[in-house]
Amino acid sequence: MSKIGGNFLEDFHYGDIIHHAIPRSITSGDASMFLGLTGTRYPLFCAKNFANSLGFESTPIDDILLFNIAFGRTVQDISLNAVANLGYAEVIFHSPVFFGDTISSQSEIIGIKENSNKTNGIVYVHSSSFNQHDKMVLSWKRWVMIPKRDKNKTIKEVLPKNIKPEVAVKRMNIPGFLKTNNFNDKDTGSSLRWEDYHKNDEINHSRGLTIDEASHTLATHLYQNDAKLHFNAHQMKASPFKRRLVYGGHVISLCRSIAHEGFENNLIMTAIHAGTHSNPVLADDTLYAKTVITGKDELPDHQDIGVLKLKLIGIKNQIPSSLKSTYQESAESKIYNENVVLDLDYSIVVPKGK
Repeated sequence: MSKIGGNFLEDFHYGDIIHHAIPRSITSGDASMFLGLTGTRYPLFCAKNFANSLGFESTPIDDILLFNIAFGRTVQDISLNAVANLGYAEVIFHSPVFFGDTISSQSEIIGIKENSNKTNGIVYVHSSSFNQHDKMVLSWKRWVMIPKRDKNKTIKEVLPKNIKPEVAVKRMNIPGFLKTNNFNDKDTGSSLRWEDYHKNDEINHSRGLTIDEASHTLATHLYQNDAKLHFNAHQMKASPFKRRLVYGGHVISLCRSIAHEGFENNLIMTAIHAGTHSNPVLADDTLYAKTVITGKDELPDHQDIGVLKLKLIGIKNQIPSSLKSTYQESAESKIYNENVVLDLDYSIVVPKGK
């Protein structure tokens, strides 16, 4: 349970399971608002007839909208006082979600590490979300930097175990009803198929998208993510940034919207393997994106579709074609280019054949 004023590093204990308050019934209004905030163009999530043609009973909720709403359930208990959300791993989309479904979330504390400055540390959590039938629809791991309330407080450290670098294809949950025999290129505007993509192909997405204060504020309201670094302009005046930071999930949403170009036939997202928010994003920054195809996978039980593994690079205030390198390797970590704001590895399903 969240304390008044939110939890600090010393409030977390390894093995704790937190049942997050405030379940959320998702409506068509949420989907329309998400479209308005991101400009996303994937027809599966905005055209009922197209969804029906693929075997869906109705228009499903956009995968990233689901992630953001589910993530928002956890903020009060986990990251209300966060300094930064640092990364994600093993994000698995277990089952489609539809209008009217109610989402609730819970988290397990799987690691705690105090930083050398003794003023903050990192909390690792494994979160899961369920629909009204207690069916798991989404699960993910993330790590977040949390301040200490008392810098002299002793922290019992436990490093996380078994955070995998990627989600194996056998762990991906592809709906059994998903069929592409009635797939219509006219609805997506692209004839590209799984066979047309090749490992190491790069696409510099030409569209840029500028973030304003109103849109990123409304996005965090939509997800009920009231972490102070996104909500509280008065408090953030005392931070090194002097302003509120744009919620990282909104950055993911916008970059994926930009990355529609070249992946118009993206049907569903099956997993996010790993993700890093490498630099902060502020209002008035303009986002661009580039995508690298890092792998291709067959699906033995689905002959008409295949999986593409992608690396999505989000870039601020610099056109993608001019980006010479994403990061440099140091002895201990990656040092990202100052304009690179997102490094996201994920997999999508696309149709095969012509």
